[in-house]
Amino acid sequence: MEHQNIPIDIQTTKLLDWLVDRRHCNLKWQNLVLQIREKISVAMQDMPENEEIRELLSGSYLHYFHCLKIVQILKETEASTKNIFGRYSSQRMKDWQEIVSLYVKENTYLAEVASLFVRNVTYEIPSLKKQIAKCQQLQQDLSRKEEEIQLGTAEMKERYYASCKQYGITGENVRQELLALVKELPSLLTQIGAAASVLAPAVHFYQACVQFVCESPTEQVVPMLRHIQEHGNSTVYEWRTGIRPDIIQRPKEEEMKEPTEEEQIDWGDFGVESPADSELSVSPGAQPHGINWAISMEPDTAEASGDAIDWGDMEDVAPVEIMLLETGTQVPAGVACGKDALTLLENPETRNQFVDELLELELFLSHRIVEMSEEADIVSVSQFQLAPPILQGQTKEKVVAMVAAVQDLIGQLTCMRMQHLFMILASPRYVDRVAELLHQKLKQAELMGLKKELMAQSREAALEEQRTLEPRLDLIVQRTKELQKLIEEDLSKKYNNRPVNLLAPSF
Repeated sequence: MEHQNIPIDIQTTKLLDWLVDRRHCNLKWQNLVLQIREKISVAMQDMPENEEIRELLSGSYLHYFHCLKIVQILKETEASTKNIFGRYSSQRMKDWQEIVSLYVKENTYLAEVASLFVRNVTYEIPSLKKQIAKCQQLQQDLSRKEEEIQLGTAEMKERYYASCKQYGITGENVRQELLALVKELPSLLTQIGAAASVLAPAVHFYQACVQFVCESPTEQVVPMLRHIQEHGNSTVYEWRTGIRPDIIQRPKEEEMKEPTEEEQIDWGDFGVESPADSELSVSPGAQPHGINWAISMEPDTAEASGDAIDWGDMEDVAPVEIMLLETGTQVPAGVACGKDALTLLENPETRNQFVDELLELELFLSHRIVEMSEEADIVSVSQFQLAPPILQGQTKEKVVAMVAAVQDLIGQLTCMRMQHLFMILASPRYVDRVAELLHQKLKQAELMGLKKELMAQSREAALEEQRTLEPRLDLIVQRTKELQKLIEEDLSKKYNNRPVNLLAPSF
């Protein structure tokens, strides 16, 4: 009796082979199942109204154990058709009893249920789990990409506003703000010209050193810097002639207007006949659509009659002399026009000269700091004993302050904002280029925002798919466990109630 307690363990993947090998099922059980499925399809067309039957029929697949439940329900609903011999005259009951008997024949039901169980364990459940895992992984990837896109969007906006800050604008209306900055440029240059007066001690120090070392008292260093210190950001005319102009005729600036409508070219009234042309008459012998180019060399009768113009005696008239003058040579004195009407810091040539002189002064002061930092030798001490007081009285701290003032003025004139303003001043169309470049960064941020929205929609779709798959997985797992229990109980009855275990992976 001990063998009655020994369990029978069956591998799930080998379940069908195990049933066929032990002759529980026929090898051609599938043909019998096809006949049974046809009868089930016919029997389902005529079913009584019952809630339990409706629940059974709503399942995805009806098998033998479902048919048993249907027969038990029909015994109650078709009880009135039962005769004294215990048989039912109802066709419904006959159909389902025939189906059950066909299932029992050669244990066809056992092969079908085992096939369903193996398919669920091997394919259906792992497939649903993979789909759910794929949805979860997709959600994680999309969430990570959303964060990356959000960081990228913030970075692009930060770049946009940083670029706007370099130009000195807020970025609300790039084009108008840049044009407004150009209008403020003359006042900025005037302030820079006024700030050049701070460098007077440095210029005097440089001049004294040059005169002492090079022994050239007549030559002046940094002449344009001196001029701006004395006269401010004056015109090129005043710098060139030394005379302040009475009239300043600045070059006509090109106005940049925002295009509102596409400009159309007026080609005139081609093909429209004017009233004057309609009054012209064509002689019968002339060509109506042609032009008579014949030129008569004979004198006209009107000229012969004395109605012609009397040109007089052309020989007695003195010849008229026409003198061609070059452009700009007839400009009156005291009038500045063209490039001469620009200020020194507006004109690129004079502005570059001014920056060069500032760099020259900075280099001199920096080199002088290095010399003053070194230990004084006998030669330098003896050399500067004869130097003027302005050289002997300078300390390292004073020269460092001079260098800082020079560098500050250079930074004001050569910063990125001023460079762009000078380019806009030289070419007003540069405004459109800058505005387009800045708008591209803003458009990229907007596109990344749209991409983030698409990612969010895809993530929501993956989440919705996961919500749809999870109930299906729970349902198929529940039914698979029921099939496992039914198969184990049925096989246990065939082996005198020995315990039967279907070794399936955890699902």
